[in-house]
Amino acid sequence: MMTKIRMMLGLILGLAAPVAQAGPLDDALEARILPGWRMANGQHMAAVELHMAPGWKTYWRAPGDAGIPPRFDWRGSRNLGAVEPVWPTPIVIDQGGVQVIGYKDRVILPMRISPERAGKPVQLKASIDLGVCKDVCVPITLSLSEALPSNVSKPDPHITAAMADRPYAPSEAGVGQVRCDVSPIEDGLRLSASVAMPSAGGTEVMVVELDNPQIWVSQGDARRNGGRLNAEAELYHVDGRAFALDRSAVRITVIGSNYAVDIQGCSAG
Repeated sequence: MMTKIRMMLGLILGLAAPVAQAGPLDDALEARILPGWRMANGQHMAAVELHMAPGWKTYWRAPGDAGIPPRFDWRGSRNLGAVEPVWPTPIVIDQGGVQVIGYKDRVILPMRISPERAGKPVQLKASIDLGVCKDVCVPITLSLSEALPSNVSKPDPHITAAMADRPYAPSEAGVGQVRCDVSPIEDGLRLSASVAMPSAGGTEVMVVELDNPQIWVSQGDARRNGGRLNAEAELYHVDGRAFALDRSAVRITVIGSNYAVDIQGCSAG
């Protein structure tokens, strides 16, 4: 059953759009868990479905400098071993002159679930913090729950379509050498990434992510030079500490008008 979500307003620092101060926003977002099916390998595929009112948007896992990344808390679930989101390809959105990355209208976010006890049902309970924006930006918390039966094996076509709408692997997109040069800057590092690949179409965007949530990564402008796409990002530890960069942990996503590609790791220049 679709659950109406009441917005919980709060202060968002650093957003391009203003923060809402009043509450006529209860219909901006509807959310539910799609129970999905149990796969032959014992894992369960479910999904979180978000319906946004016209003009509203929400954010991808790496939303850009002015977005709110989603956060998932599965405490309270039963028979839950692990959860892995499968992110559909996002779009690039202009938010008051600032470029953010996310989704509009409707998004189905598949969740690959490993039950703690194989062959048994899972009771999924989720607390999800995310942001939604239109003319205002609102931080919200979704409280969702759903029983995931162990005896359903028929795939949900809505979830399978969302899984198919993923960024390409490097081999699918014709990606060649991926280089990362690293140089020190005040209080951090500058990462210069260069990806050999055909154009993904239109104005391409390169997003750099690290596996350490304590490292803040800026979003730099991508520039194409023939068969290479180049971008720079600045990296800072949130506590101002010194840190080392593991190039194998660098994740690069290139988003174009035709497709996106997900690249894991890079080599020294």
